[in-house]
Amino acid sequence: MLNRIFNIVMCLLVVLMPGICAQAADGAGTKTPALSRDQRMGWWRDARFGMFIHWGLYAIPAGQWHEQKIKGVGEWIMNNAHIPVSEYEQLAGQFNPVKFDADRWVEIAKNAGMKYIVITSKHHDGFCLWDSKVSKYDVIDATPFGRDILAELSRACKAGGIRLCFYHSIMDWHHPDAQAPFYPRYNDTNRSNPNFARYVEKYMKPQLKELITNYGPLGVMWFDGEWIREWTGELGWQTYNYVLSLQPDIIVNNRVGKGRKGMQGLDKAGKFAGDFGTPEQQIPPAGLGGIDWETCMTMNDTWGYKSYDNNFKSSEELIRKLVDIAGKGGNFLLNVGPTAEGLIPQPSVERLTAMGKWMKLNSESIYGTTASPIGKPGWGRCTAKANRLYLHVFDWPTDGKLVVADLNSKVKGAYLLADKSRTALAVQRDSNAVTVAVPLKPTDEIDTVVVLKIQD
Repeated sequence: MLNRIFNIVMCLLVVLMPGICAQAADGAGTKTPALSRDQRMGWWRDARFGMFIHWGLYAIPAGQWHEQKIKGVGEWIMNNAHIPVSEYEQLAGQFNPVKFDADRWVEIAKNAGMKYIVITSKHHDGFCLWDSKVSKYDVIDATPFGRDILAELSRACKAGGIRLCFYHSIMDWHHPDAQAPFYPRYNDTNRSNPNFARYVEKYMKPQLKELITNYGPLGVMWFDGEWIREWTGELGWQTYNYVLSLQPDIIVNNRVGKGRKGMQGLDKAGKFAGDFGTPEQQIPPAGLGGIDWETCMTMNDTWGYKSYDNNFKSSEELIRKLVDIAGKGGNFLLNVGPTAEGLIPQPSVERLTAMGKWMKLNSESIYGTTASPIGKPGWGRCTAKANRLYLHVFDWPTDGKLVVADLNSKVKGAYLLADKSRTALAVQRDSNAVTVAVPLKPTDEIDTVVVLKIQD
């Protein structure tokens, strides 16, 4: 009991006081100095843009069951169509994604300007995309495919310079000690499985160890499904501490605890759960007030693949969402849902390609930036880095005068980010506003970036 209290206290100190050094046991049981939270979060804050991948058996029905279109997101079809475990698990015998190419997936992410990938190691349906030694319900033992997807993706990410991260569901509709007995309503928050503690100790924790020690080093362990009745804040902190004991520099999202609904990453007791908040399908109007956060969002209306969901956001909308998020100090985790064959759908590829084209010229205004010091200007958004402000102009001024209000800093110069010659733009100061003389036409109709050099 005393050891548990000590571990929780040390975990709190690491999270809430970034400058403190703590001790964490590594996988071999030795003691190594733990990194401060700021040190662990450094690469993530610099990255700003990542790819979410929801992939599993649910890609096979692709939103339909017995020729009926099932409402809701694709990866929830087992629950939403009330499919018994014994019937759903037969999909594993059909899972043979022969067109899966880990290098191609990484290439698509990298070309889009993404710096990390978060893939569903195991979603709520319980199926595992790796060779788990504590389960036969995985891609090696239960499918004709017989290839370790996470191993291949790990190698591709290392070769491509992309950080690999894993999503992992706390909830499990397949395991008898978790939510499987709740059929036909697996997502029943009013019932508890009396054997859930055994599930955590004998199944979930061993699988977490497999993922972190066999496929790492990982960037993030991204939890979900924490709303079930069995999961508690205490279990969340124990799991957080356990994950860091396996890899001291890993990052853990707030859904390891009970902090999902409070986007600020706070649990009901007001304690910080995990390392960053996870607003879903929304962008906080003003960011999250100094707390690290990441908006996760779908391109269409589903996370897992649905063959008939063609309600895709436009490339323009996605680029501007990325800029809006960065301008509020957050990260953008944008989802793709591969097909049963292992292909990222073409509409997703087309939009990522367009984002990559914009990022190729403007990534400096995204990577490593901080929130706007001038709020949300009427003409667009703003990001900041060192002695530069990046003015993201969505609505280009027709009179050639870009007015930047509420700017008290001294401006040393201005230029268009896409202009490699760095041709100076005239700047005029008027009270606490600055007017930049810009060309009559933008270089990019979606977002032309004007750089202001600020006095140090």
